[in-house]
Amino acid sequence: MTTTYPTPGGLAATATTVHARDLSLDRTRTFLTILVLIHHSVIPYTHFGHTDEKSWIGFDCVVLATDSFFMAMFFMLSGLFLWPSLDHRPKFGTLARDRVLRLGVPFIIAAVTVIPIAYYALALQQTPDLRFTEFWWNMVTVGPWPSGPLWFLWVLLIFTLIGGLTYRISRKTLDPLNQLATLGFDRPAVFIIAMFLITAVLYVPLRVTLGPNTWFEKGPFSVQESRILLYAAYFFIGAGIGANDPKRGILGASGRLASQWHIWAMLAVLPYAAMWGFIGIKRGILDNPDQLPAWYEAGYGLAFAAFSITVIFAILAFFLRFKRAGWSILDPLQNDAYGIFLVHYAYMLWLQYALFNVDIPAIAKAVIVFTLGLLLSWATTAVLRKIPGSHRVL
Repeated sequence: MTTTYPTPGGLAATATTVHARDLSLDRTRTFLTILVLIHHSVIPYTHFGHTDEKSWIGFDCVVLATDSFFMAMFFMLSGLFLWPSLDHRPKFGTLARDRVLRLGVPFIIAAVTVIPIAYYALALQQTPDLRFTEFWWNMVTVGPWPSGPLWFLWVLLIFTLIGGLTYRISRKTLDPLNQLATLGFDRPAVFIIAMFLITAVLYVPLRVTLGPNTWFEKGPFSVQESRILLYAAYFFIGAGIGANDPKRGILGASGRLASQWHIWAMLAVLPYAAMWGFIGIKRGILDNPDQLPAWYEAGYGLAFAAFSITVIFAILAFFLRFKRAGWSILDPLQNDAYGIFLVHYAYMLWLQYALFNVDIPAIAKAVIVFTLGLLLSWATTAVLRKIPGSHRVL
């Protein structure tokens, strides 16, 4: 029996046998897509840095957690089936063509449609009489031309092409990572600690040097500079796990990770609390300066890397333990998750704009934005999937 495993970034692979763990990974990807919508639903209503007059400190807790791991996890899951996918493609050009179609084309289309529509809502708050055509032309010719969450697509495309070239040089390139993942079947702590060290080494120096908020921006192409190596690491960690018989590795359904989900969930609380501790130091002791000292960025960076790796594997372990069979509330969204990811941002920003002057609590606003944003994005995706040939992209 053959099945395809889609990801929010459009990276898909074909496997020949369906295992219980595969269903858990599908549900993990759908869960992450829901987290993206939650993240974008609550940002205006956070206590620190809110743009709406209504706010709630609980949303700061949500945003701090999600921002610290979910894009890295997307990259990891997108890399997971890269090597098996390449095994079924004898030519690199086939991979490149498929990924340009699945990632590049949606990025270009959304960059000139979804993104301008989304940011027009923000522009109207400042200039209520601004015409959309004027705004659109200025965005694409003068800038800035933000990409919102769609930056993920072009970065994933680059990583995938690099991975494809690496595979063509030698399929055994990622064997050391795969051997560690195999060791993680019985000793997940060894693998997770090793991955923490790798990601910390790649992330912390860039954070200290560049700061956490510097973005590379060229037209609609943007990415957070301090995280680019972190994201690359997670992509190739995923590729390494899936390089050779992943069912015998750390994500094997019968491995020890699944039974330890609660341990990693509890461990994730420690670096998460440490990040809040650093935030308290920044605001209460350092007086929230524009330039933070190197020791602060290094300490926060280590806590960030530790939280990211532990929470990612806690989530994977949870889905391996409890979501391997039967029906899940996440299943109806599975086939439309990628399309929802592509179009949701415009709905989120316009719903937030519509509620801006509505006198209701922040929690109520966020619930409305999330619920309507999800339903509208889902309906839009269903319509788009009826376009002939759209199945090759969505």
